[in-house]
Amino acid sequence: MKISRVGVDLAKNVYQVHGVGARDHVVWQKRLRRDNWLAELQRCVPEGAEVGIEACAGAHHWGRELVARGHQVKLMAPQFVKPYVKSNKSDRNDAAAICEAMSRPSMRFVALKSTEQQDIQAVHRVRSELIKQRTAKANQIRGLVGEYGLVAPLGIHTLRKALPCWLEDAGNGLSSRFRRILAGLAEDLRHLDERIKMLDDELANMVKEIPAAQRLTTLNGVGPTIATALVAALGAGEGFSRGRDFAVTLGLTPKHQGTGGKDRILGISKGDAYLRTLLIHGARAAVYAAKGKTDPLSRWINALLERCHANVVIVALANKTARMAWALLRHDRDYDANWSNVTAPVQ
Repeated sequence: MKISRVGVDLAKNVYQVHGVGARDHVVWQKRLRRDNWLAELQRCVPEGAEVGIEACAGAHHWGRELVARGHQVKLMAPQFVKPYVKSNKSDRNDAAAICEAMSRPSMRFVALKSTEQQDIQAVHRVRSELIKQRTAKANQIRGLVGEYGLVAPLGIHTLRKALPCWLEDAGNGLSSRFRRILAGLAEDLRHLDERIKMLDDELANMVKEIPAAQRLTTLNGVGPTIATALVAALGAGEGFSRGRDFAVTLGLTPKHQGTGGKDRILGISKGDAYLRTLLIHGARAAVYAAKGKTDPLSRWINALLERCHANVVIVALANKTARMAWALLRHDRDYDANWSNVTAPVQ
């Protein structure tokens, strides 16, 4: 019987496949090795068949390989596949659950990322981890020098300025041994600053090379870091049918609980915390800069500030920015600041 749909459970070295025919009868179940599973799948599965994969490590790579071989790839978030796992968890049951989940009409699928998107995502992940390490290093320095009665004002910039002074001040009570330790910590901090600066420069260069990112930087509160993060998350925007759906995935829309016809609107929902944080920081800068301006978006911000708390306005602007970013990428258009919407580019 001809195979029409295949679920693949990815692992490090052994991949489990589960294929069904046109009437959902199981016709193919097999464990395949990493080095030959793609060739075996291409031999047994006709071109154009649907192949479902959980969105996990390596999924986008294998998805691109399958698309290049003529298959239709459907990526799904693991939490949407889990309800279809029957009985105990195993590779065999997981592959069957993936095959079942991908057939549901209401299933939500993950857009396949390009190599360029994954490059941008890698830069952001490394940069985010380095910032965490720098924060931890700064806190360690503050804690250690605090034992010697030295306290630096808040802010990493003030800590950088204080370190040379502490090392050069012979009367602050620091021992020679601790001065050597502190000098090493200061060098670690400088090294982390340099690494982060290199990645910031890399993101700025990416914006120059990617036209979509250049269009996004025209939005209020969006710089190279946010623009590239949006490109990595959205691509061409094909993974979402509207801007609100993208804002929902970021956690920028209110969550609600409802029963018996009564709905309770709560705070913002869970989502992509990293991109949401970037958008909120950018929106905070845009809200502060909107004071005294008369363009449509600034008037909207200032009118909202008159009746809402500043933090509510900041999140609302981040929500609006996410929706506008989707519109710019999905419809390949430019941002018109005078109308606070998108318009077709001038030919």
